[in-house]
Amino acid sequence: MGTLALAAKITHVPSMYLSELDGPHKGCRDAAIAGHKEISRRCRDLGVDTIVVFDTHWLVNSGFHVNCAPAFEGVYTSNELPHFIKNLPYAYPGNPALGQLLADAATAAGVRTRAHSDTSLTLEYGTLVPMRYMNEDQRFKVVSVSALCTVHDLKDSATLGRAVRKAIEEEYDGTVAILASGSLSHRFAQNGVSEEYLHKMWDPFLEQVDRRVVDLWKQGDWATFTAMLPMYAEKCWGEGNMHDTAMLFGALGWDQYQGTVDIVTPYFPSSGTGQINAVFSV
Repeated sequence: MGTLALAAKITHVPSMYLSELDGPHKGCRDAAIAGHKEISRRCRDLGVDTIVVFDTHWLVNSGFHVNCAPAFEGVYTSNELPHFIKNLPYAYPGNPALGQLLADAATAAGVRTRAHSDTSLTLEYGTLVPMRYMNEDQRFKVVSVSALCTVHDLKDSATLGRAVRKAIEEEYDGTVAILASGSLSHRFAQNGVSEEYLHKMWDPFLEQVDRRVVDLWKQGDWATFTAMLPMYAEKCWGEGNMHDTAMLFGALGWDQYQGTVDIVTPYFPSSGTGQINAVFSV
């Protein structure tokens, strides 16, 4: 019997990597980086052996997919923002056995999911950015789940999330953390003015909705939040259509969740988008 020890909604803004580099933006994301390091510390204290990331930068057009290669290693440059993340080296152990358990459980629950262990698939930056700050010493094995789902229902992602927890608790011999890696609202600043929006939201409406969502979390009004999630994702350009969030809350119990939230990194704007690091009690 395994344990789901930690669950979180996290940022992966590429300006975190930019924040490390000498130049005008050095240190601009220190708070977000510190939040990742705090989540890593909690995972270590809880005895986590594997981190499962619901990655909103892994685009899929059919089915759900799990990248559970035995190991990941390479040098990454973002094709979306090559001036932000370039030549980033990475190396992390994988967990093929857990990845297969997750895919099998989701498929058994009615959501066709494929595990890829014998694969040349690489990791996307929704996984690579948090692992840079949480897993520098390769303490944790890594499994990545596709969460930029272009033709998928959020209810299926919630079902997948429930299956992930079931597989961990009933089939896995170990301790796992799950991370929903994606923003809240996600309307990037318009091309040509992005520099002006590095620390601003694109529109006040988006910020007001985001802040209301965080208030709902603090109040524990999970029924209202899960009911509004599909419209929220649509009207506020949710990253990856917010499939990462649906997976997370599926694992937590959806509208029946009774837990609390711990805001590790307070809400902040980044390049027009709304970001946060928040841990949900399991």
